[in-house]
Amino acid sequence: MKIDIGIAEAQRKQIAEGLSRMLADSYTLYLKTHNFHWNVTGPQFQALHAMFMTHYTELALAVDELAERIRALGIYAPGSYAQFSELTSIREETGVPSSDDMVRQLVQGHEAVVRTARGALPAAQEAGDEATVDLLVGRMQVHEKTAWMLRSMLAEATS
Repeated sequence: MKIDIGIAEAQRKQIAEGLSRMLADSYTLYLKTHNFHWNVTGPQFQALHAMFMTHYTELALAVDELAERIRALGIYAPGSYAQFSELTSIREETGVPSSDDMVRQLVQGHEAVVRTARGALPAAQEAGDEATVDLLVGRMQVHEKTAWMLRSMLAEATS
């Protein structure tokens, strides 16, 4: 059935491309955060283990919201590791870094998601797609706040 939501098909496809990159970044960050939750050690174990669980739980809900927005635009959402690896800007971690390095990598991951959201925002704004604009702005707020909180855990964090 034809989709008639006031956004042209070409614009819906362009918006969905940006959302697909957001989905890939968010899913990669989810996986990295869950990995770190399982494998963190050291004096901050309890605090980081609990914090990482809070973060990956939030990301699990976010990826669903992103994928469902892509589908609402009439486009199929990417859903495989192969697709995500092609679309993501976040590097996977296959080792077990120190707890401080885990925190640094997660700061970088959250900042990467913010940059991806900022890159996707203009297409949604141009199309008058307030639902996607709202989703992207909300995700930027979550990721900026999370990056700040993680960054504050590092001794060298001064600004």
